[in-house]
Amino acid sequence: MVPSAQNRCFGCGAANDTGLRLEFLLAEDGSVVGLPTISPNFEGPPGYVHGGIIATLLDETMSKSVRARGLKAVTGQMEINYLRPVQSGAPIRLEGRLLQSEGRKHQTEARLMDARGRVLANAKGVFIEVGSGHGF
Repeated sequence: MVPSAQNRCFGCGAANDTGLRLEFLLAEDGSVVGLPTISPNFEGPPGYVHGGIIATLLDETMSKSVRARGLKAVTGQMEINYLRPVQSGAPIRLEGRLLQSEGRKHQTEARLMDARGRVLANAKGVFIEVGSGHGF
């Protein structure tokens, strides 16, 4: 799942030098997986990723689970559970999946794990399809 070279998205845009530049792979089961290491530039408390960045990571992962189906959608609602601090500079795993679609609404979920497989944060979201005449 490669974004265009002109994409300025804070989460995944290759043209955004100050963004996260996340990359995702499409798994055989239709879920998406990202394996980033988040720079200390995105810390809140020293040594740990800022909570707003964690929200961005989960949001981007859920968004890509919808995009993997060829749909363009924006966040309508998101609920996050922060379970453990996320260490900056350490590899993490992001997993997201589309759970259900009803019209323009797409139910999603995502989780953020450390290298040992412990879930550090998870989220559920509703994404609203846009484009192709839908508008916002």
